[in-house]
Amino acid sequence: MRGVHHIAIICSDYDRSRHFYVEVLGLGVLHEAYRAERQSWKCDLDAGNARIELFSFPTPPPRPSRPEACGLRHLAFATEDIEADIGRLTSLGIAVDELRTDPFTGRRFTFFADPDGLPLELYEHSEGA
Repeated sequence: MRGVHHIAIICSDYDRSRHFYVEVLGLGVLHEAYRAERQSWKCDLDAGNARIELFSFPTPPPRPSRPEACGLRHLAFATEDIEADIGRLTSLGIAVDELRTDPFTGRRFTFFADPDGLPLELYEHSEGA
């Protein structure tokens, strides 16, 4: 394996989630298409060293998404300035958990959620970590 190529996210409201990932988080749109036969949008987003594929489908079933639920725990974004990113998110009305420190790396991190409650993390970036 050479790394992560993409992470696929199915959202309940495409316009709301697209706005969140593009305008709020600042991910660039690589490609976007409406697939009429599936009544589905697909948007490829630039997340640095990987892509996020944002999908919409009519009436997707809910999924448990607490960080401790079985399955994918959360999606973490590296940040150069965690305090500035927390400030920007909270200024936009997005609830952000208390800032914590990873006892193994000494890096700070926090959690927040996307419009569908998917757990997301901000993690202080360092070279090689």
